[in-house]
Amino acid sequence: MQAPGESVDRERGAMERWRTMRPWLGLGAALVVGGIPFSNLAARLTKGVDLRGVGNGTVSGTNLYRVAGFGPLAVAGVLEIGKGAVGPLIVGTAHPASRALAAGIGVATHNWSPFLRGAGGRGLSPAIGALGVVAWPGSVVLLAGMAAGKLVGHAAPGSLAAQAALVPVLARARGRRSALAGAAVLAPMLAKRLLGNGPRSGPVPGRIYLYRLLLDRDEP
Repeated sequence: MQAPGESVDRERGAMERWRTMRPWLGLGAALVVGGIPFSNLAARLTKGVDLRGVGNGTVSGTNLYRVAGFGPLAVAGVLEIGKGAVGPLIVGTAHPASRALAAGIGVATHNWSPFLRGAGGRGLSPAIGALGVVAWPGSVVLLAGMAAGKLVGHAAPGSLAAQAALVPVLARARGRRSALAGAAVLAPMLAKRLLGNGPRSGPVPGRIYLYRLLLDRDEP
C-alpha cells in the first residue's frame, strides 16, 4: 500500500512542476494565440475579403467594420481582446515579470502575425485584454483613449494620448510591476505605429515617422 506521506510528496512534486512550467506555457500560449488574426478571419468568412488589401492594410477592427459591419466586428473584437489575456492568465500571479512579458508577446504577435506573413493590427485590443488581467487600470486608460478618439472623429490622437499616459498612470495607481506590464504592451504598439504596415521604397523621410506617430498614417 502507498503510505500517506508518499501521496502528499507526489502531490507536492506535481504542484511544484506545474508552478515551474506555468511561465513557459503562458509565454508559448501568448506567442501562438496572440498571432491568430481573428479580424481577418471574420472578414474572410463573412465577405471573402483579406483586410491586408483594405484601406491602409491594417488588420484591424476599423477595416473589419468597413467591409463586414458591426456583427462580425463585435465577435472578432471580443476574441481579439480575449486572446491578449490568455498568456498572462496561464503564467499566473507568482511570476510578475513573465506575466508582463506574456502580455507584450501577445501584442507583438498580433501586430506581426506569423499567420499573415508579418502583417497585423495595431495591438490595442490584445493590450486591453492583457492589462485587464495584469493591471486593469491600464485597460481603462486605453478604452478612454478609444472613446476620446471617437468623440473627435479621429482615433489616432486619442490612442496616442492614452499610450503616453499608460505607464505613468499604472506606476502611480498600481506600482512598478503594473508599470512594467504597461511598458511591455506599449513597446510593440508604438513600434508598429512608427514602422507602418509595410516597407516603403527608398529611405523613409523623418516627417513620415512624425505623421505616423501623431496621425497613424503616412500623409498629413
